[in-house]
Amino acid sequence: QVQLVESGGGLVEVGDSLRLSCAASGRTFSGYAMGWFRQAPGKEREFVATIGRSAAATFYADSVKGRSTITRDDAKRTVYLRMSSLKPEDTAVYFCAATTSVLGAQRAERYAYWGQGIQVTVSS
Repeated sequence: QVQLVESGGGLVEVGDSLRLSCAASGRTFSGYAMGWFRQAPGKEREFVATIGRSAAATFYADSVKGRSTITRDDAKRTVYLRMSSLKPEDTAVYFCAATTSVLGAQRAERYAYWGQGIQVTVSS
């Protein structure tokens, strides 16, 4: 079992930056690739970014590419998602998730463990 807890969300303004954190407990963190997903009201959950076990492999959704960075700190058992130039369409509940896939994954069904989610609201 892996328990995941997100933090760092809240209300920000258009153009702001923020950093989401996801702290893991339970099984060995380094044995999991991690991902971030988001779900806006009335929409399906969508992939945002993923990072492999080695942190060398990262992949981003087109909607956030170029203004987002996913990183991990295995010593702190934490994965981060830094987003800049925030837009109203970034408003969503953000979830982190863990998968045994080595390189990470874009599909939600590849992830076995999920956090409870955290709200990010971008105000215009």
